[in-house]
Amino acid sequence: MVQHPARRIVVIGNGMVGARFAEEVARRDPAGGRVGVTVVGAEDEPAYNRVLLPGVLAGDYAPDDIRLPVPEAPSVTVRTGTAALALDTARRRVTLDDGTGLDYDDLVLATGARAAFPPIPGLAAADGAPEQGVTALRDVADCRRLDALARPGGPVVVLGGGVLGLEAARALAERGMRVSLVESSPWIMRRQIDRPAAQILAEQYSALGMAVHSWRVAARWIPGTGLELDDGRVLAGDALVVTAGVKANTELAAAAGIETEHGVCVDDTLATGDARVHAIGDCAQHRGGGAGLVQPGWEQAAVLADRLTGTRPEARYGGARPVTRLKADGIELTSMGEAEADDTAETVTIADPHGGRYAKLSVREERIVGAVLLGFAEPASAIAQMYDTGTPVPADRLALLTGRPAPEAEPQGAAAADPTVCRCNAVTRQDLETAWLDGARTRTDIAASTRATTGCGGCTRDVDALLSGWNGASPLAAT
Repeated sequence: MVQHPARRIVVIGNGMVGARFAEEVARRDPAGGRVGVTVVGAEDEPAYNRVLLPGVLAGDYAPDDIRLPVPEAPSVTVRTGTAALALDTARRRVTLDDGTGLDYDDLVLATGARAAFPPIPGLAAADGAPEQGVTALRDVADCRRLDALARPGGPVVVLGGGVLGLEAARALAERGMRVSLVESSPWIMRRQIDRPAAQILAEQYSALGMAVHSWRVAARWIPGTGLELDDGRVLAGDALVVTAGVKANTELAAAAGIETEHGVCVDDTLATGDARVHAIGDCAQHRGGGAGLVQPGWEQAAVLADRLTGTRPEARYGGARPVTRLKADGIELTSMGEAEADDTAETVTIADPHGGRYAKLSVREERIVGAVLLGFAEPASAIAQMYDTGTPVPADRLALLTGRPAPEAEPQGAAAADPTVCRCNAVTRQDLETAWLDGARTRTDIAASTRATTGCGGCTRDVDALLSGWNGASPLAAT
């Protein structure tokens, strides 16, 4: 039996980022010679990919399909069904709800966030528990609750027109439910896309059988009836799915005197005001953002693992460059950067409402600062790659948007030759091809070999397309 070294790391939270941190530590210290990690998770469930819950709801995944790997390393211990009650930073000790405690040399807060319920009559009881017919879609318990409420042909209302709300609405529609989507902002996906794109997206949702109500405020939930709006209309609903934002779980840190605002405040080393306490993922507040997104959370986990194992003490987290892909069957939407760039940017726009397509590219100083691609799947990966790497754009921006840049205008260098397919896990096309040549013939094999598709799931269609071509012949030439 390997004895744990003197340096003890305690991780509070066994969600996507806490589990990933433990996995990153195990990769850097497989023999457990440097640190010992204990992960404490309040849920009884093993770690799972929360972002893929709409896919479970739609039937695209079984619950076991979204489980995250458990590190098989002597340095890692995982305790599920155990919550942290208090943090004593002076004694460096965490008190748990089972009456025990854990001493630490370094503490990692990966407490995540919880669904935020707007102060609307009928949504939640006095203790904060959802009222009859009301649920969020934040964890496996929510997914099971909604699964029990979802009946083919029955009406359901989704409150919140962000990415999760749109994905939940599409999943419920695929199950045969009559879906109404309510968004209080002037248009859906207000943070990621502009109004013209949102209008076309809303029309696509309407064509798929869903009713979209933008710029409408919910007045009250009436159990057994539906959701009353501010204009007096009542949308029929046997169930109400609340996807109206989240609130970071900062209570443990705040009670211990650690600085919090809308999250636990951290610097580029991911440390709080207490150098022994760190925060990553949805509970962390960094000047460069990243909360609520898979890729930044996993980047933070890798940076902190580098630092706490001593593998790369100079590692720093510099902030997020978010790229959003809507995972809704039949709809191809990718957005990144500034949805509405100011007049200092050059902007090229293609609008085809009849064809359900819209593309917008914003460039400043020859670099992409924002893009919206609805129905333009072909150029999305190349544009995201250029956005990520800061590669200068070709002179023919219109050709870039349509996916057919002139050869002489194509970006040069390794980034262009080996595009990133899975941004969450930094998996390139060459990585996928190597895995295929080594015998990975299915998506499951690819995921096990490279981690691709195990993050936000936005690359699943790209991976499937590559496998289809490769399995039919041989690896396709990069284009």
